[in-house]
Amino acid sequence: MTVDEQRRPVKTAATSFAILDRLKERGTLGPTALAAELDLAKSTVHRHLKTLEQEGFVVLDDDGYRVGLRLLDFGIHARNQHNLYEVAKPKVDELAEQTGEKVWCVTEEQGRGYHLYGAGGKHSVRTPAREGTRSYLHQLAAGKAILSAFPDDRVDEIIEQHGLPAKTQDTITDRDELFEQLATIRKRGFALNLEEIVPKLHAVGVPITDQAGYPVGAISLSGPSNRLTDDRLENELANLLLGAANEVEINLSFS
Repeated sequence: MTVDEQRRPVKTAATSFAILDRLKERGTLGPTALAAELDLAKSTVHRHLKTLEQEGFVVLDDDGYRVGLRLLDFGIHARNQHNLYEVAKPKVDELAEQTGEKVWCVTEEQGRGYHLYGAGGKHSVRTPAREGTRSYLHQLAAGKAILSAFPDDRVDEIIEQHGLPAKTQDTITDRDELFEQLATIRKRGFALNLEEIVPKLHAVGVPITDQAGYPVGAISLSGPSNRLTDDRLENELANLLLGAANEVEINLSFS
């Protein structure tokens, strides 16, 4: 088998994952709707759905197919493999209670950001993010914090692989602008997100690194822009997160 053949994705597996992704995004759908949305033959979609149903990855109810609970076991197992989750969880809970805002622990895998764990304070607002959400790193305060701890060539690899798509009109979509902001983040130790993923939502994030300085994740805090002003983000909240990240880094080194 050639190197190109080894790297080439298996089409049937890719189709099954595309079906699961679409069901996750849309909820319950029937074979006809799935086939139309994925531009596939209905017979092909039906065969994949039956296989996925037999294995417990999808379930058929009165309205169509939905994601099955067997995937929950995979998700919990994947998260539990990360030392960062167990070590950062108490600190995330503490910060959410202390500030009243939404706090997240985010990690990176294959150039994308994953929300490992989140906790909401009494004033926290709802956002699209949930545990398990996969995001573009450049769109998140936590993601930019992680990028800032990578060497430039790794950041370029991530941009080459995933691009810099916009989520709002304020999202950074230019490589040079991103690198300028990463240089600022490295100097001050924290990243800001000013309506770059959700309008009227601000966030601050700080990287969590191992003893070699490699980013293992980040902690971020988000809330409404009128409450999380630039001054509060850059002083009070950034200092809180920097202290929390330092504690997590120390605990990680002895876990």
